[in-house]
Amino acid sequence: MQYLKVFSKQDILSLTRLRKFETKLGECVHVLKDPHAVEPSILDSRARFVVFGIPEDIGVKANAGVGGAATAWAPFLQSFLNIQSNDFLVGDNILMLGQMDFSTLSEAIENNTLSYEERIEAYRHAVNIIDDAVENVVRTITQAGKIPIVIGGGHNNAYPCIKGAAKGLHKAGVIPIAQINAINLDAHADFRPVEGRHSGNGFRYADEDGYLEKYCVIGIHENYLTQNTWIDIVNDPFIDIITYEDIFLHEKRNFIQAIAHATGFTEDTYCGIELDLDCIENILSSATSPVGIQPLHARQYIHFTAADSKVAYLHICEGATQLEDGRRNESTGKLISYLVSDFVKVVE
Repeated sequence: MQYLKVFSKQDILSLTRLRKFETKLGECVHVLKDPHAVEPSILDSRARFVVFGIPEDIGVKANAGVGGAATAWAPFLQSFLNIQSNDFLVGDNILMLGQMDFSTLSEAIENNTLSYEERIEAYRHAVNIIDDAVENVVRTITQAGKIPIVIGGGHNNAYPCIKGAAKGLHKAGVIPIAQINAINLDAHADFRPVEGRHSGNGFRYADEDGYLEKYCVIGIHENYLTQNTWIDIVNDPFIDIITYEDIFLHEKRNFIQAIAHATGFTEDTYCGIELDLDCIENILSSATSPVGIQPLHARQYIHFTAADSKVAYLHICEGATQLEDGRRNESTGKLISYLVSDFVKVVE
């Protein structure tokens, strides 16, 4: 598969800190038996979950955001592989597939564009290439009857996750048409107009192209909901939102009730679970906010949506350990590791 760098067992063990009398997750997870035959190897694997990373920030930059979303994958991997393997999570149901490498696209854009406008246009063109590559991987995993866990990169990757999962589940005969639902814990709707692909319109493109049936956003900030998007949502019975203010200021429903509403709204078919880390207070991302949910809320969101949905995939995005403007936070990878382990424990 183009742009996919497949992990070997040595790759995994090189990141695993081995210790006497302990067993780490990195010692238990699977890798592909044959890296040159990705599709049949995924199909033959007995693992239920397939983890891969998208360390890119092309989609964020295409949305005029601050680069850095490419930096969360490696720290997540380091943290996740060093979780203790125990009765709570053994790890032998997880296949560590590998990571996407779009560095050549970034380098070509940085080295050949002459103006800001030209660079934005080039980034948006590159996102189309990313879409195709990510869709192909997600489709292969879901068609094999397994659950993709997709980490890192911008929220532009929601579109190929939705499209790939819809196509894969349809080809597997699980759903009658290539269309699924999505729940998104996010400070933003990411439903901006069709103006060229970027991190702010993945759900709009999925909806316009017919792969997204119902869409529910939890925790959206009223201050960052554009009026035209709000009008579109109000007039679409297949889209629903529960704002951060409605939960935490107006107290129309509590956080768990908001999650229950979202899972009820999307319960008619398979559902992608999306979590944009910019909704968590002070977590480093392209849109870091001093106001947001707490990490515990994010864990509750993962736990309850995974338990109460027909899960198509899990996608955690937008987090960073270092932004291009110099800001750093080394804990982001460990937070993602908690969220992924929570998800596997519930669904397993």
